[in-house]
Amino acid sequence: MAYRSFGGRLTVVKVGYIVEGASEKIILKTTKFQDYLRSKQIEQVADIIDMEGKGNLKSSSQRMNTQVQLLRDAGANWIVVLRDMDNAESFAVVKEEVYQAIDTEVCIAVQELEAWFLADSKALSILFQTDFEHPNPETEANPFELLAILRKQYTGRGISDKKIFTRTMLSCGFTIENAAQYSNCPNAHYFLTKLQTLASAN
Repeated sequence: MAYRSFGGRLTVVKVGYIVEGASEKIILKTTKFQDYLRSKQIEQVADIIDMEGKGNLKSSSQRMNTQVQLLRDAGANWIVVLRDMDNAESFAVVKEEVYQAIDTEVCIAVQELEAWFLADSKALSILFQTDFEHPNPETEANPFELLAILRKQYTGRGISDKKIFTRTMLSCGFTIENAAQYSNCPNAHYFLTKLQTLASAN
């Protein structure tokens, strides 16, 4: 767990998570990600909250305000919000749309979380049963559509459901750490670095 000092007394730094959709929640709830948090001395507060759409992440959303307060009441020192960019004009535009507070950090996946799947060459090589590497995952305007095309090309099977495909990727060994280690996926690396920074900053 991560600690901060108050007058020489160490207290635990706790982080709550709010995500745009089910796929993000599935990934963050995995044993591998939870092990990663523990290895970096980060403690998760309560369950990961799936807001079921980016519209519910706005400051004007009563549901968002309620969920943020629930995490604070559960003891969260920091709240991390994970959202897709989805071809928005800029990171700044997306951040302006999302709930803001002094204890809240917004992390944006480029363009979609599925770009991180494209960055995990090991997992995709297992899935496609052949060596595979995407040269620049974050340049894809629609990573999910590309993954559907590639899976059909290599295995004869498409993708009918994002949640099912997310679990398929996890069964092939996908981790955010793998994506973050790929040189052309700085966004995944930024997400993990931000978590560590929140802990070390206290």
